[in-house]
Amino acid sequence: MPRTIAITNRHPRLKIQRAAVSRAITVLDEHFEISLADLPHLCLPASRRKVLKSKIRGGCPPGELSLVFLTDPALAKIHADFMDDPTATDVITFEGDPAAGLAGEICVSADTAWRYVEGRSPDRPRSARGPTLQTNFSAELTLYLVHGWLHLAGYDDLQPARKRRMRAAEARAMKLLRKHNALPVFRLL
Repeated sequence: MPRTIAITNRHPRLKIQRAAVSRAITVLDEHFEISLADLPHLCLPASRRKVLKSKIRGGCPPGELSLVFLTDPALAKIHADFMDDPTATDVITFEGDPAAGLAGEICVSADTAWRYVEGRSPDRPRSARGPTLQTNFSAELTLYLVHGWLHLAGYDDLQPARKRRMRAAEARAMKLLRKHNALPVFRLL
């Protein structure tokens, strides 16, 4: 049964293609495979771990998935309210309630993605919004969604060994999205 994906754009200058974002999540749900080597290192309740031992494809729990695109100040407020850290961040993930049919919520900052991409292109004028910069921005913002999806799948990045496994899983997920031509296009105006 297909997952319900609720997409909220709270960024005044971000343009998204909702169908493309939904397709990216669907590709992850249907085709991403958790590495057997990763399984013992995932942070999962016993009930989900038991299910994953029989089905390694997918990983994000079933149920409605909420995706929220925010500005830095809005995500920093959530960071402060829920994690007692008022700094800006790239991704915050909230676990859902499987009994209520909720997979979780992934909140991402479009501002942080833009700053990261722009910082990797120091020779470009700040006002440049060319196709290469926008393409890199789309990939970076998609990576933030992937990162949140992987958190919901049980990956963690707080310890160095787990962080390496998460980075490898991110690379596999991004490769999978490229293979299926499922990288959404985002525009920051």
